[in-house]
Amino acid sequence: MRTAALAVALLAAPLGACVSVTANDYGDHTMMRATPGDFGEATLVNASGARIGRAVLTQGATGLLIRIEATGLTPGWHGVHIHAVGECAAPFTSAGAHVNHGEPKAPHGLLNAEGPDDGDLPNIFAAPDGSVAAELFTSRARIADEGPGQWLWDADGSAIVIHANVDDHVSQPIGGAGDRVACGVMAAG
Repeated sequence: MRTAALAVALLAAPLGACVSVTANDYGDHTMMRATPGDFGEATLVNASGARIGRAVLTQGATGLLIRIEATGLTPGWHGVHIHAVGECAAPFTSAGAHVNHGEPKAPHGLLNAEGPDDGDLPNIFAAPDGSVAAELFTSRARIADEGPGQWLWDADGSAIVIHANVDDHVSQPIGGAGDRVACGVMAAG
């Protein structure tokens, strides 16, 4: 009976899906989807609540790829961070601080010898027309149930925030990145 159920489960898996089958202590077999390939999305809004773009999250085996496409930003460099609360009420302070669940808490900054915190990401660049098309990668956050980094689908969710200024990746608390000008609540896709 178990063999037949297992065969049916494997046949029902999407073509090309990575599937692992494990036996628990009682000999029962369970099917689990491998973590790479999970995805999510965040609709980016500005302080007026207008939709200005989106972030698409794709889980990889060693970290999270974040593709950002947006318009309406001030030309130049902007800090981007993952925030600990999935809320985006302007001026976006509702998104809380950076994802930073470790103890002791790591200080901000990709270039900080004692950092970075788990929400730190590289800067993005807005073209002269205010548009952004960028891909960022972090091993410090994840949307898969297991794997490297902080899990973003916890009880209060997470948000991605774009700041007004460049992040210097060293100074505290946010690298001089300034006001929060865009925000998107991350959700499973």
